[in-house]
Amino acid sequence: MFDYQPRKTFGANLVKDGVHFRLWAPSQERVSVVLDSNPMSMCKSGDGWHDLMSASAKAGTLYKFRLQDGLEVPDPASRFQPEDVHGPSEVVDPHNYEWNDGAWTGRAWEECVIYELHVGAFTQEGTFRSAISRLDYLADLGVTAIEIMPVADFAGNRNWGYDGVLLFAPDSSYGRPENLKALVDAAHARNIMVFLDVVYNHFGPDGNYLPAYSPIFTEHHKTPWGAAVNFDSDGSDLVREFVIQNAMYWISEFHFDGLRLDAVHAIKDDSETHILDEMASRVRNAGLQRQVHLLLENEENEAGPLERVGGKPLYYTAQWNDDIHHVLHAAATKETSGYYVDYAGQTDKLGRALSEGFAFQGELMTYRGSPRGEPSRHLPPTAFVSFIQNHDQVGNRAFGDRLTSFAPAEALRAIISIYLMLPQIPMLFMGEEFGASQPFPFFAHFEPELAEAVREGRRAEFAKFPEFQDPHKRETIPDPTSEETYQSAKLNWEEATERSHAEWLALYRELLKIRHREIIPRLKNISGNSGSHDILGEGAVFVRWTMGDGTCLRLVANLAGKRLINIKSSGRHLWSFGVGSDNSLDPWGVIWTVGAENELDGGRTA
Repeated sequence: MFDYQPRKTFGANLVKDGVHFRLWAPSQERVSVVLDSNPMSMCKSGDGWHDLMSASAKAGTLYKFRLQDGLEVPDPASRFQPEDVHGPSEVVDPHNYEWNDGAWTGRAWEECVIYELHVGAFTQEGTFRSAISRLDYLADLGVTAIEIMPVADFAGNRNWGYDGVLLFAPDSSYGRPENLKALVDAAHARNIMVFLDVVYNHFGPDGNYLPAYSPIFTEHHKTPWGAAVNFDSDGSDLVREFVIQNAMYWISEFHFDGLRLDAVHAIKDDSETHILDEMASRVRNAGLQRQVHLLLENEENEAGPLERVGGKPLYYTAQWNDDIHHVLHAAATKETSGYYVDYAGQTDKLGRALSEGFAFQGELMTYRGSPRGEPSRHLPPTAFVSFIQNHDQVGNRAFGDRLTSFAPAEALRAIISIYLMLPQIPMLFMGEEFGASQPFPFFAHFEPELAEAVREGRRAEFAKFPEFQDPHKRETIPDPTSEETYQSAKLNWEEATERSHAEWLALYRELLKIRHREIIPRLKNISGNSGSHDILGEGAVFVRWTMGDGTCLRLVANLAGKRLINIKSSGRHLWSFGVGSDNSLDPWGVIWTVGAENELDGGRTA
């Protein structure tokens, strides 16, 4: 297996004669390593590095760095924090896990059926090890990749993961580093890829000591979390190297098959080469002996990072496609609050998102008050990850309620059948396949003062929604910092066998079997400009794609309250619902067919 060698190493690294400790602290004249309460002075070099070679330290040794003012801090590149973010770091031997995936070379991107999960809420135990027990179920369902929400060490024992402060350390509440490796290893044994969600746009509010000794932030840019991470100002060279090494660390040391980069629109960089481009180039030119996929979340819907050269991604493999979610959610629920105001009743946006990727391609978005998106039809459909639920779209609702709790069943069936069969890459959110009744509210665990600020901030966020104008109703929003809120999010796997839930599970199994049999084999070599659409009426579209094997995939979808008549659907039938004997299509009816490109097109015949 490939062993990545970074340009410069951060943290504590085992060497032949002991442990080499390194800390980049350019603002500090003196730094010590504290081992067993015994401070040992480090040597300072001219570029801001402090070094110490210890013959007594070994794997399992606990240590901290002591700054010149006496503040003791954990290693920013700590591999493990057994006592949380404010405690000592532990020296870890990266080779102490015996891998069994030596023959693993990954899987092609077009084979992906992604399943997003939160380690803590996925099982009652909430650990890396306990997640292994559900891998056979996922493989049988048709999942070929799991995407794990961030695990970088955060303050407290529960968190969504986007408040991480020690980027190299898997959070101890989930288990040790070798337990995470065991999860990845077990997934590979079942032919399942594993992606990790990583956060490089900000650090969490508790436990980030980096500003005390390094230029980790810059006032040159602002983000929703305050000053931006410093990727283009004084001292940025090593900040850039720090996050690039982190990306390579997860891929190399933990054998992850790819990364999902959170909210890259908040990664500000005016350098000649953007940090995102440099990171992708470093990953793709690292000589990896397996397929690695890089995913983005990007509010700006920029096509550039997704460009292909010779049919292969130049930088990033795909982007989470919020537009698909928004058009399908708005159609199924009729919600018009927030950003849904720009998608509700917009049949042209529905057709464009299905056939071209981005619904908004430079047009003004009312909710934002500014244009959004770039033309995307030239990109292959596989440059987009489609979904109807994820941690954001469920968890950022006031009560974390899932679609099955408020969307009509027939509407939900329709949008499920659409997104699971699209030439885009589908992503399920844990439990959606059996209609889990557990919500997924936002949760975190902070000290009292910060917890109160988070609690009040959450309620203030929803004060602008009409349904929460009443302060008493806002008080019913779950407390994000309570243990009870976290426990409410844990999946109840016994539900999957109950009749009403088993019916949803059967639908997902059926559709994913069809996808594996009919869609995935045709995705290889699918190109840009492959999709087009016609509007059949309000909420009704006919979409066609030229697949990689030259066949034509066709969809007729009626996501409205009126019955369509005179519907002609050419090609071989794959799946349908709501089709009448008189060539009509009921409200929430869907038809999928595949056939030769030159066959008579589907859609309305009169």
